[in-house]
Amino acid sequence: MTKGIRERGAAVALVAALLAAGCGPKKVELTVEMSDFRFAPTDVEAPSGADVTLTLTNNASVEHEWVLFQAGYQATLPFDADDEGHIYWEGEVQPGETQTFTFVAPSEAGTYQVICGIPGHVEAGMIGTFTAR
Repeated sequence: MTKGIRERGAAVALVAALLAAGCGPKKVELTVEMSDFRFAPTDVEAPSGADVTLTLTNNASVEHEWVLFQAGYQATLPFDADDEGHIYWEGEVQPGETQTFTFVAPSEAGTYQVICGIPGHVEAGMIGTFTAR
């Protein structure tokens, strides 16, 4: 009888562990290429609160940034110090390089603005979106 109770207890513990593992944050891998004043793809998405692994490849001859703003914020033109306090997350990549970053997607569902924060780049059209769903 004791052996049966132990086996059932072990089975219950295993099921609980599997359920707990399934309840953790989702993991998403995104890849964005940066070139002369554009992101490809322009728009990306991930589940709200997901662990995001973002690979940025800079195919241009100048530095680029991928700047994700807080909910509801749109960068001013020109992008400047006033915008800095509204950044949710950012990564920068030198010309010809690839960098991989991790961050947690915003927990609030919605569409967030993404820009390149290098002076003049947002004005040249280097704008995209990140959708948390």
